Amino acid sequence: MISADLNIILPEIVISVFAMLALIFAVYTSKDKLAGTLTWAVAGVFVLVSLWIAGMSGNNTAFNGMFIDDGFARFAKVTILVSAAAVLVMSQDYMSRRGLLKFEYPILIALAAVGMMMMVSAGNLMSLYMGLELQSLSLYVVASFRRDSVKSTEAGMKYFVLGALSSGLLLFGASLVYGYTGTTDFAAIVDATRGGQTSVGMLIGLVLVVSGLAFKVSAVPFHMWTPDVYEGSPTPVTAFFATAPKVAAMGLFARVVHDAFGGVASDWQQVVALLSLLSMFLGAIAAIGQTNIKRLMAYSSIAHMGYALMGLASGTEAGVQALLVYMAIYVTMNIGTFAFIMSMEKDGQPVVDISALHLISKTAPTKAFAMAALLFSLAGVPPLLGFFGKFYVLRAAYDAGLAWLAIAGVIASVIGAYYYLRIVFFMYFGQEQDDALDHRNTPVLTGFLMASALIMIVGIVNVFGIEPAALSAAITLVQ
Repeated sequence: MISADLNIILPEIVISVFAMLALIFAVYTSKDKLAGTLTWAVAGVFVLVSLWIAGMSGNNTAFNGMFIDDGFARFAKVTILVSAAAVLVMSQDYMSRRGLLKFEYPILIALAAVGMMMMVSAGNLMSLYMGLELQSLSLYVVASFRRDSVKSTEAGMKYFVLGALSSGLLLFGASLVYGYTGTTDFAAIVDATRGGQTSVGMLIGLVLVVSGLAFKVSAVPFHMWTPDVYEGSPTPVTAFFATAPKVAAMGLFARVVHDAFGGVASDWQQVVALLSLLSMFLGAIAAIGQTNIKRLMAYSSIAHMGYALMGLASGTEAGVQALLVYMAIYVTMNIGTFAFIMSMEKDGQPVVDISALHLISKTAPTKAFAMAALLFSLAGVPPLLGFFGKFYVLRAAYDAGLAWLAIAGVIASVIGAYYYLRIVFFMYFGQEQDDALDHRNTPVLTGFLMASALIMIVGIVNVFGIEPAALSAAITLVQ
């Protein structure tokens, strides 16, 4: 029995053992020289494990249902590992040139990835919390990785304090669920609530669990940490926050509401729909006045999580499929966008002010075009791939009887388009500047920027096969 369980969690074991061996090896060798090689090695391990997971099949459980290996978990894990590998590769040059690349960085990312993989495979409230805390503890450290920066330290502290609060809410909710159902296992919880008749205490527990998860996806009103953490963290860390952890948290969210609370879908649908509505509008409106591009991307992520939650709020198989497709497209757009942001420099120092992009199309026309394609896609302008991501979630919400939410999503998307198109306006029709950005040749960042933009343009043909894979994953979750 134990050997069968270990075989099911073997991908997680491989990354965990690799991270621990790398940590031991780094301690007894030249730490700083090893950091660059270790970063590439962790990225390579992520890619290999993602290919391994993509080739797996079947629905399996380990440790009496505490760990679930199904199509939904595998789709999320592949997205998490590939995006984490991309961010690691992009960050290597940026971090090393600023003296930030320490051997702890890739190891912390690896341990966070293990936590994320555990999150999307959780089948029990206990394993859910284990994965969530492993991810969070690693991210608290990388958020404050720039030790000589007050803003970075502040970002890490805010994330830690508010993260502890959200964990407390989640644990209190989990204790109420356990108290009223007598179990922490998702399958047993859904059996206890299948009749649709639940006590007030059980509903309070459900709301608290959802609130704790909403913090992890930075949904309103649990978004307060996002702008400050995005701004204060080193840009590669911000890129990581905007990609893999969002997929993991959204995957965990979907797992909990469908696997554990599928019997009371009408109750949590109302809460998730409200979170979606508030997130879309706050993200769209608050980003308009931002001058720091990292803070703008923070509010952008809040709005995009609102759209993703719209798919989840539908409570249907099509909604879960739309959620997965949206998250895959969202991650791709963010990787390219942050590759561009990391390349913004003046005299070797990072620049995050949007005004620095005035008329960049004249000095770097190819990069400007690629960034414009990504911004149009983020805004949901057809026929780019970002439009189809929003179309999927809007259609899922409409088909589920949430026409009002779909209409609100369209309105929020129109509002949000302003701050994306404003950047495009600056790049092509802005004012002349004496202190233009440096144009340092960074092949890795340029490669990711161009590849992401190309995917947004070419992907409209068949969404690169994501749609059938997402459907297969959704079927395994919503049964």
